[in-house]
Amino acid sequence: MRKRKSPDRRSFARRHSLSIVAIALLILWIVLYYFSDPNTHWGSFFGNAIADWSGSVIIILGTKYLVEFHSAESRPVKIMTKNRFLELIWAHSLLIFLILTGIGWAVLFWKMDSQSKWGQVVGNIVSEWVQMSGLVFLTKGLIEKGSKESN
Repeated sequence: MRKRKSPDRRSFARRHSLSIVAIALLILWIVLYYFSDPNTHWGSFFGNAIADWSGSVIIILGTKYLVEFHSAESRPVKIMTKNRFLELIWAHSLLIFLILTGIGWAVLFWKMDSQSKWGQVVGNIVSEWVQMSGLVFLTKGLIEKGSKESN
């Protein structure tokens, strides 16, 4: 019988395989969209996939490094400072990050032609950011019967 390696002794690629694959898929969708016609089914699919996988990458990495106080989807908040302002920022770092980057995406979208090839993608990314921010906020107080996070 083979002994399993402890999680700390596994390779970098193994420890971060979900992030690596999600980022690789996002890059694939960007490259395929770049060379496609957005007026075709495939082009439309690739553009939507960019927004969807951008959201997936942010949720994977965001929930790994950031936290949200009272959110069932977040890991527990560990207070690292006695400064109440920094404590507040850390306790809500995931939502703050989503809001600030969402504002950045919204400003970019506002300045673009919404009907252009990349304007449609950025519009979908703004929608994805609003959805992710809303879900993070809603999981602070709402539950779903049967969901392990809602226990």
